[in-house]
Amino acid sequence: MNRSENGSVPRSKQERIDVVPDYDYLFAETTTKKGKKKNGFFGKIAKMNFCPLLFSSLLYIFQTAPVWLMPLVTADVIDAVTRAVGGAITAQQALKAVGIDALIITIAILQNEPVTLLRTVLTSKMLRRTGAGIKSCVVRKLQSLSVTYAKDMETGRIQAKFLKDTDAVDGLFSCLVNTIIPNIISAVIATVIALSKNGVVALFFLCVVPFNVALSRLFSKKIRKRYRELREHTESMSSRLATMLEMLTVTKAHGLEQTEISAVNSSISGVANAGKKVDLTGARFGSWAWCLNTFLSAACMVFCAVLAVRGKISVGDIVLYQTMFVSLSGYVSTLVNVLPTLGSGFDALSSVSGIMSVKDVEMNIGKRSVPSISGDVEFKNVCYKYPGSEEYIIKNLSLKVKAGECIAVVGASGSGKSTIMNLVIGFLTPVSGSVLIDGKPLSECNLSEYRHHISVVPQNSILFSGSIRDNITYGLSRYTEEELSRAMELADLAEVVKSMPYGVDSDVGEHGDKLSGGQKQRVTIARALIRNPAILIFDEATSALDNISEYHVQKAISSCVAGRTTFIVAHRLSTIRGADRIIVMDKGECVEEGTYEELMAKKGKFFELKNLNDVNAKAAEEALA
Repeated sequence: MNRSENGSVPRSKQERIDVVPDYDYLFAETTTKKGKKKNGFFGKIAKMNFCPLLFSSLLYIFQTAPVWLMPLVTADVIDAVTRAVGGAITAQQALKAVGIDALIITIAILQNEPVTLLRTVLTSKMLRRTGAGIKSCVVRKLQSLSVTYAKDMETGRIQAKFLKDTDAVDGLFSCLVNTIIPNIISAVIATVIALSKNGVVALFFLCVVPFNVALSRLFSKKIRKRYRELREHTESMSSRLATMLEMLTVTKAHGLEQTEISAVNSSISGVANAGKKVDLTGARFGSWAWCLNTFLSAACMVFCAVLAVRGKISVGDIVLYQTMFVSLSGYVSTLVNVLPTLGSGFDALSSVSGIMSVKDVEMNIGKRSVPSISGDVEFKNVCYKYPGSEEYIIKNLSLKVKAGECIAVVGASGSGKSTIMNLVIGFLTPVSGSVLIDGKPLSECNLSEYRHHISVVPQNSILFSGSIRDNITYGLSRYTEEELSRAMELADLAEVVKSMPYGVDSDVGEHGDKLSGGQKQRVTIARALIRNPAILIFDEATSALDNISEYHVQKAISSCVAGRTTFIVAHRLSTIRGADRIIVMDKGECVEEGTYEELMAKKGKFFELKNLNDVNAKAAEEALA
């Protein structure tokens, strides 16, 4: 069977898998001249969207023209009427001035609708594209993490980071586009208008800024601290809930529902208390900001009134300056009030950046392409130990496996059997020595492409909600019904499928809970076989099964090993009689090697393991009798 025809990902799509996302650099740390680390997220994302940001800012000026034109027009109308009443100008001149002002404000109002729509389309496209890019970037990063790192992550916490924190990071950019930039523009326009009318009043306007900045600095650290505490409690609750759902059957079996409810309620209370602290801090900050800006607004009114009485400004200017000051105060107040949003956003950014900065990843860019493999596997003096550990799990392992050969790996728990499988898959990289595939170092190969030519049947069957068909053909873009049927026959699954109400389209339930252990394992085997792999790995595929289920799974294994390199990690040693060679591992070393008959005749380590295995099996049968 041609593997490019059985539904495997086409070459063009394989290449795209390893493309580094363009948004990775947004989260990369940079260093200032003083050596201080910074993220620079705002600067990078603004530079990336410079043209849309510039155009949307220009559109915002036109969009809000009625807001800052209205005080000018109102002041001009009041002055024209006042001068006409005082006899300085004629009524006709006053009406002409009022007519011109009315025309100006009418044009400004009418252009608002199309300009608002155009700006919304522009900013929405920019924000949605950036938000989707950030989420996609995080997903790709999670997919690129090494298996050893991924196993240390709690699923609930990762879900919380992805769902909540990426939204908060989106909100950070949205805040920049829809709040920070528009309010800065509005504040600048109000200040420029004040400067053009009266420099003394404009200086008074500028007093708003330092007072609000001082207030922001006073609360900023506390706000970020509160949001960090809330995020940590939320992640903890999400993790606890995920654990509760995983343990639901065990919980009910032992009557521990109230214990679980109490544990989750404790996490919920933690989130509620952290949220209360966030609310109180935000309310205190908002109250101080409102009092400060209201006081400054009142002071501006008194200041302008004094200037008008002394003849420094006109009566209309009082309305103009008061309106402008209230607007300016509102703009600055809005900027100040986004501090909680910024606190939440920057904390979320720090959280997401923590994932994005992880160095323990698989890098496939620039590595050797693997369009096909024959199945020759060689271990050359391979040693492996886990990061931070002093003890070697694999010690100086040398082993040659020819294409099409069936190799069984046995040994006591902790002897290194599964580690050998993970080295073949490429999940782990040797500390020293090398693993060769068809004579080429696996470390130099594109692992994503290489894994299209291998299949793994793990000890614990991993199924998802959906039909049997969905689970077998997972990830395949193309396949034929003949290929599906053949895979099920080889996996000894055909009869099981025929007995189900909807055949191959029957639902397996969440995690495959509607199937027995043996049936789930056979679905997993069918999933492995439909890919027609050159290398097939069974990692203790029968260890958790009863005798009947083991028989069917063992029958499936025996029918599918022909013509492909096969590795079998066996728990029950009677099931590996047909292996071409058996490798016996003990404390990370290969201590024996040979066929089943050769090793039994030798009466060495394998003989001891086989006898112990038989004694344990017999004891278990007697206990169940």
